[in-house]
Amino acid sequence: MAKHRCGWCVGDPLYEAYHDDEWGVPVYDDDTLFEFLILETFQAGLSWITILRKRENFRKAFDHFDYKKIARYEQKKIDALLEDAGIIRNKLKIHATITNAQAFMKIQEEFGSFSKYIWKFTDGKPIKNTLENYKHAPATTALSDALSKDLKKRGFKFVGSTVIYAHMQATGMVNDHEVSCFRYHEV
Repeated sequence: MAKHRCGWCVGDPLYEAYHDDEWGVPVYDDDTLFEFLILETFQAGLSWITILRKRENFRKAFDHFDYKKIARYEQKKIDALLEDAGIIRNKLKIHATITNAQAFMKIQEEFGSFSKYIWKFTDGKPIKNTLENYKHAPATTALSDALSKDLKKRGFKFVGSTVIYAHMQATGMVNDHEVSCFRYHEV
């Protein structure tokens, strides 16, 4: 008998693997949180599958999401990124990635880790929603609004509430698996 998955990923092997192995799993390490944050900012206005298909290219282009390196990118590196057909070549998003890496490190200095900062918004544990159908998941919540506002205040770019809610879903801050999905109780 086939496993029931959330409807949004069914039919694409890459999407299904991402859903089965990563989406909604609570992430507490800064490196992975940064990767997802950057991927989500590039996804703004595009489909997530587009980003997943380019994920390895993003990893190579952005030094495996090493935020310490990214924070020091100079014009030569920016120019190379703008020429890289393997990623989304959006000048504003590339500049935002550098700004966000710098802001990310400031949060680490203030809170000890980005993880401690971001998870304080959910008291350190995932919020478990009860969705019958993924189409009923909100695009934003009061919590994503508050987190987005705080990140913007701290200098982050491309972190609107919709981007932040998607980040919260991806990193397991909220469990938006359908209740009938085999992953719902696993994460």
